[in-house]
Amino acid sequence: MKKYRFLWVMMTLVWIEGCVQSVYTKQDSALIVFKTPTFRYADMGFIYQGKEELKVEIYSSGRALTSLHISRGEVCMSRFECMSAAKFNARILSRHYPDTLLGNVFGGKPIFGKEGIELSRNGFTQKLFKSGKYDIEYTVLNREIVFRDTINDILIRVKQQG
Repeated sequence: MKKYRFLWVMMTLVWIEGCVQSVYTKQDSALIVFKTPTFRYADMGFIYQGKEELKVEIYSSGRALTSLHISRGEVCMSRFECMSAAKFNARILSRHYPDTLLGNVFGGKPIFGKEGIELSRNGFTQKLFKSGKYDIEYTVLNREIVFRDTINDILIRVKQQG
């Protein structure tokens, strides 16, 4: 009987763990601009960072316009089903981007394995060019992040408040 009780307790704990919402260790309010050929959002929002994932919410007039949940290898956007990061890049950004790009940009981390990085006192800049694929200027400076790809017409800008 004890054996079955232990098994039942373990199964219950696994089920409960699956239902627990993500715990975010850092929350920042920010002015967020997210422009691609298919989407254009620009308003205040929040960026929630956890150990394994990141959530971005963009608001307008107190209502959430869109939200992105970015976790290991997967992106969930409020207007679409969850998809692999590679599929999200191909559909929304550029198929030439690494799977980690979106999470790194919203997290203010280097992209493309730190290729072309120039460190400064308050951040860094990366300039990346591959003919016909991308022309990226990515800057993380003070409390502002700017990712611009002129070939793919993409702009992601995050200006943290406070």
